[in-house]
Amino acid sequence: MTDGPIIKRAGFAAILGAPNAGKSTLVNRLVGTKVAIVTHKVQTTRFQVRGIAHYGEAQIVLIDTPGIFSAKSRLDRAMVQSAWAGADDADARVHLVDASAWVTDTPSAAQKKSIEDDLRVIETLKERGLTVFLALNKIDQFAHAEILPVIANLHETGVYSEIFPISAVNGDGVEALAEALAAAMPEGGELYPPDQAADIPTRLLAAEVTREKLMLRLHQELPYQMTVETEDWEEKKDGSVRIQQVVIVGRESHKAIVLGKGGGVIRQVGQAAREELAEILDRKVHLFLFVKVDERWQEKRERYEGLGLDFDV
Repeated sequence: MTDGPIIKRAGFAAILGAPNAGKSTLVNRLVGTKVAIVTHKVQTTRFQVRGIAHYGEAQIVLIDTPGIFSAKSRLDRAMVQSAWAGADDADARVHLVDASAWVTDTPSAAQKKSIEDDLRVIETLKERGLTVFLALNKIDQFAHAEILPVIANLHETGVYSEIFPISAVNGDGVEALAEALAAAMPEGGELYPPDQAADIPTRLLAAEVTREKLMLRLHQELPYQMTVETEDWEEKKDGSVRIQQVVIVGRESHKAIVLGKGGGVIRQVGQAAREELAEILDRKVHLFLFVKVDERWQEKRERYEGLGLDFDV
């Protein structure tokens, strides 16, 4: 006997878009559980995260890609390259656009930047000859009449085969998008076991959970040039796990921010990360966090290889 429907279609769908468009939120919504970290900060996702969704008789492996923007640093270039690699290799592609940037007559500086990034994606899609689905996100924030001109303008670009107004947060329109993605998957059996929700190494997932908690806790103080690595993972005899992680920052001043007064910030972050990891792993977690300064961590090849990014971009 098999659990659930027999999979007759299976393939990959890349979710593309500007930073902070809501890609990780959409992937989590389609999968039905959290597989990618989500914060209010741009460029939260640094590498491809694969979430596994099932719709009808189709298995859709969703590739949550880093945001696409004008990249200058080595890390930024590596992230953008990773996003386009995900698009090139996929069976279907979704360009996720934040509707709020396009609806307003007086866009903020951040919204103008978002529109520029959207247009950059559109031009690159044209250059690569890729036709994609458009998912116009955050439609729950506006009246239908406000959304229609945006749909018309984006349709005229000629790169979209179908357009889906959605809200990744509350799920509006997401089922129609899932149905289209399912139909776009090639015929074939399942690529992953039916009970697997994501394809990401556990040690890397644990580091991402801690990085998310840091981003949520520090808000505007957060040093962007920061990463988290899982240094040690020890399975204990009582079934629990001991995890040791290091938070790497670029300056001594950043270390003080991450630690907080009397170590208060890092303790709060550790507690929040430990609680979520215990829920994800379904067992007790002993989490130990350390902070160190490495001014050149973004220029070290091993940091990129650990994330599956190309150092030589």
